Amino acid sequence: FWQVIRNTIYLNFLNLIWGFPAPIIFALLLNEITRIKLKKTVQTISYLPYFISWVVAASIITSVLSPTTGILNKMLVSSFNIEPIYFLAKKEYFRSIIVMADIWKGIGMGAVYYISAITQIDQELYEASKIDGAGKWRQTWHITLPGISGIVTVLLILRIGSMITIGFENIFLLYNPVVYSVADVISTYTYRLGIEGAQFSLTSAIGLTQSIINFILVFSANKTARRLAGWSLW
Repeated sequence: FWQVIRNTIYLNFLNLIWGFPAPIIFALLLNEITRIKLKKTVQTISYLPYFISWVVAASIITSVLSPTTGILNKMLVSSFNIEPIYFLAKKEYFRSIIVMADIWKGIGMGAVYYISAITQIDQELYEASKIDGAGKWRQTWHITLPGISGIVTVLLILRIGSMITIGFENIFLLYNPVVYSVADVISTYTYRLGIEGAQFSLTSAIGLTQSIINFILVFSANKTARRLAGWSLW
């Protein structure tokens, strides 16, 4: 059980470090595209993975990473003469695959919140900064980022509040017994106990414990944000 807890927290930590900033960076880059058609095209392409079910997404990932027919292994073999790698059966790769899959699937929709916040920033601030000689980097640092700090704080609090909870479908559809030691999380563990093992009282207790811990995390993150940033959910 403690191994499952560690896996859940560690995967969420990786998602927080890499997955949380990704939509912000993408939104900032997208905001710099001046050609409207190109901007809309990039936005549309980035949204598409969000509307694909995890069943389809997992099939795509499995096909790409296949040791026999996967395009990645074919590139490794042809370009670097490396033996095919069964990525989904390697413990050292599995967590990175899950994190990258989550980023790929959610970066487009996640950026929507930040793009919406960026459009609400007064454009006169950018014009005044140009007169003062500020470049793109200074405009981003001193105008854009402070302008979206509110929505960043809200989403960060919500993300921290779910540190003990992690998606079920993405891991369940990609993992296998070989990588249980690094991939088994609370949601997959309770599935095996409750559905396969019929230990419903134990899984209910686990679910209740998750809810209590998540509430404590949300409350703590909100209090910290209010003290440090002067802004919070309540």
